[in-house]
Formats: sequence, structure tokens, C-alpha cells
Amino acid sequence: MAEFFEPKTGQEEKRRRRSRKGEARRAEILSAAMRRFAEDGYQNAAIGDVARDVGLSLPGLLHHFPTKVDLLLGILDKRDLECESYIGPYRSDLRGLLKGMVGVFRRNAEMIEVIRAFAILNAESLMKDHPAKAWFLDRATQLQDDIAATFERAIADGSIDRKIDGRAMAAELIAVMDGLQMLWLRDPTRFDMVGGLEAYVTRLLASLGLED
Repeated sequence: MAEFFEPKTGQEEKRRRRSRKGEARRAEILSAAMRRFAEDGYQNAAIGDVARDVGLSLPGLLHHFPTKVDLLLGILDKRDLECESYIGPYRSDLRGLLKGMVGVFRRNAEMIEVIRAFAILNAESLMKDHPAKAWFLDRATQLQDDIAATFERAIADGSIDRKIDGRAMAAELIAVMDGLQMLWLRDPTRFDMVGGLEAYVTRLLASLGLED
């Protein structure tokens, strides 16, 4: 009796199509969840509402993200990868890093709902036992370490004064960026977040002796 089978290459192509379709659906779910988290906060957002936003049943969404925590972590991981791919190339050079951060702000200004969702999640993560508490703490620590390391390389190669405290400068830079971002989120029509960081970076580069 003849056996009917699909050639291996056809099976592989079908798996790739299913994989691409699944990835597209996951991305759609994450985008919808970010909008919900921006509107309602993580604690109040209902996973059933996210499912309806993308035209899925609740079991259909849970097939991709079994719990609300999985959905949250998926959002955080996606955002982290996007930030890393954008800022990573600038890390070795202090001038490039500072100017690159202005570029990140310029990019962020085009996706206010995403940035608002992350600001809300960041604040909520200060609560005891919040599922994103460790993620935001690790992210803040890593960011300060990375910026401080870039300052320290500039100190080591003689580009800037050896008396400069790289970790203190990293903390200052993060504080400035967070503050500017919060002012912008409160009233984006009246506050120029990108211009504010650009002016600060220009002054900082001049004080470090790294102006163009």
C-alpha cells in the first residue's frame, strides 16, 4: 500500500510559516498588552481584555502566554532587546554613548504609549512582591554599570579627567533622563524631552572637554 507523506522540505517550510505566524501573533498580543498596561496599569489590566483586543478567546491567548506574568515578562524582554540593539553600538565611546542616548530619546518620542506603559510598570514594580520588581532592579543596575564602565574607559585612556567619578556620573545621567521623560509624559505638547536631553548632553560634553 502506498504511503502518503509530505516531502521534508515541504514540512520544514510549513513549520517556518507556522513559526512566523506565531511570532506575528505574539508580537500583536504584546503590543495590545502594552496599550492595556499603559491605560490601566499592570495590576488592574485584565488579560481577557487583551485577548479581546486582538480577536482571541482567553484560551487562545493563554496558548501563547500561559499567565499574566508571562505576558508581562514577554513585554519586558522585547523592550530590552530593542533598547540593546539600539544603544549597544555606542557603549565603547563616551561621546558616542551620550549622543546615542539623545537618539534613543528621539526614537522614544515617537512611541509615547510604549514609554508610558514602561513608566507605569517601573513605578508599580516598587511594590512588594511585584512580578517585575527584580527585572527593573536588574535593568537599573545594569544600565548604571554599563554607563559607568564607559566613563571609566574614557578616564583610563585619558579622554576625561581622572578625578571624575564614573558611577556618580552614570547615576546623574539616569536621573536626568528619567526626570525629563516624566515631565514629557505628563504634558508632551508643552515639554520637549529630546531638546532637554540634547541641551544637557551638550553641556556635559563641554564640561568633560569632549565637545565637537
